[in-house]
Amino acid sequence: MPTEPAPVPAADIAEVRAFNRFFTRRVGVLRPGLLDSPYSLTEVRILYELAHRDSTEAVDLRRTLDMDAGQLSRVLTRMENAGLLTRAASPDDGRRQVIAPTGDGTAAARILDDRSTAQVRELIGHLSPAGRERLIAALRTVRGLLAGPGEEPADSGPVLRPLAPGDLGWVVERNGALYAAEHGFDTTYEALVAEIAAGYGRAHDHAREDAWIAEAGGERAGAVFCVREDDSTARLRLLHVEPWARGRGIGGRLVDHCVSYARSRGYTRMVLWTVSVLSSARRIYTGAGFTLVSEDRSPRFGRDLVGQTWELDLRPASPGRAAPLTGG
Repeated sequence: MPTEPAPVPAADIAEVRAFNRFFTRRVGVLRPGLLDSPYSLTEVRILYELAHRDSTEAVDLRRTLDMDAGQLSRVLTRMENAGLLTRAASPDDGRRQVIAPTGDGTAAARILDDRSTAQVRELIGHLSPAGRERLIAALRTVRGLLAGPGEEPADSGPVLRPLAPGDLGWVVERNGALYAAEHGFDTTYEALVAEIAAGYGRAHDHAREDAWIAEAGGERAGAVFCVREDDSTARLRLLHVEPWARGRGIGGRLVDHCVSYARSRGYTRMVLWTVSVLSSARRIYTGAGFTLVSEDRSPRFGRDLVGQTWELDLRPASPGRAAPLTGG
């Protein structure tokens, strides 16, 4: 049965509502005419959508704006009477309406776009470049956290990149915070991650070791490290995916990339260590072909945990040697 969502504290609700009041006042959404124009917020949004496509069907516009059909029809009628758009039956299906901007509508959209750009420039112009980076990162985080199932910005497909300055500290902080919040790990886990990250940063083998950050929508969404165990064995370490980015295949992509890198560097075996409570990670490892080779129970990170060692044969399959089985 599906689990009931956790109750949201009143204080959290109050903070979101306070931000809504602050932002709507700051950008002037509640003024009679948006951007010093005679148009409402809804009309400005419609003009924006129409300006970025040659034409659209009413049903697609309604879906994009998440509007009630009756409300949208009334607004479109008002805008058509004002000479901003035209409506006509679709040549493919007479029951569907095709909407297109008029010349006046396109001109109005261009003016509004220029005013919106100027407004944002004034809004953030006092910030330093570092301040703007912090703001943009925070906005991307909000979009990611509040996106509905399967919904994400068009530019937020995950990409993998090498480590950059500041990433090692981020890996340590996010591992410590996430595993404490989700699994009750104490600070000894964060200390372990810090030791691993520091050792990698000081003296990793550039020819046979590497690490990657996954980004979605320009925001850091996860990480993984490939380090040398011995001449023939690579070790996968510090895999994590941010909660808001899960369910997009990012963990699998990180592991696959790590495995491919290890194979390309001549390793014949890859190992990793994890704990049994990390069920999502285990599914990723199994899907990549890793097999469980040993377990042990002992107190770790403030909990009594079952440690697990997993192994993957990196050698190409041959007629005399069967490829490892993967679990479902």
